[in-house]
Amino acid sequence: MLWGMPEAVAAPSPGVARDLGWTLGVVFRAYAKSATGVTADLPGGHRGHQVLTWAARETPMSQSGLAQQLGIDRTVMTYLVDDLERAGLVERRRAPADRRTWHVVATETGEQLLRRLDAQLAQAEAHVLAALPPHEQATFKELLQRLAAHANDRDPVGDACTVAEELTARPGDAC
Repeated sequence: MLWGMPEAVAAPSPGVARDLGWTLGVVFRAYAKSATGVTADLPGGHRGHQVLTWAARETPMSQSGLAQQLGIDRTVMTYLVDDLERAGLVERRRAPADRRTWHVVATETGEQLLRRLDAQLAQAEAHVLAALPPHEQATFKELLQRLAAHANDRDPVGDACTVAEELTARPGDAC
């Protein structure tokens, strides 16, 4: 760095630019950076947004089912739902079919906040995808959704902690 100015970064070599891991990482970092600013005040940040989105737009689900669906550790999910509930964004309601089960459901306040966050996240997404014309953005998102669904079907995420351990483990590490 020279006089507080960031150093110029050279364009990646063609070999690196064609590497799926590198390209996904760069796009993910750009999106995460934009999205983190939008969800910073929400309990749980981006994970809180995912829980709130599910609670507002999907079939009501138990806390443990929601943890499994979103790949969040069950203990972490408990604290996350507690925080969202204290903020008045979700509530636990008894499941009609099984009174022992509690569903996580968005409150009206949660749904209003979700609409505002979604508009801001759409701007973050547009910033990340700005290099593509609108029709290519739609195609890219559709293809990415298909890839994600296929990958999740073949290797569902039990929880993010396990995935992090698997990704950082070296050959010979103890489990």
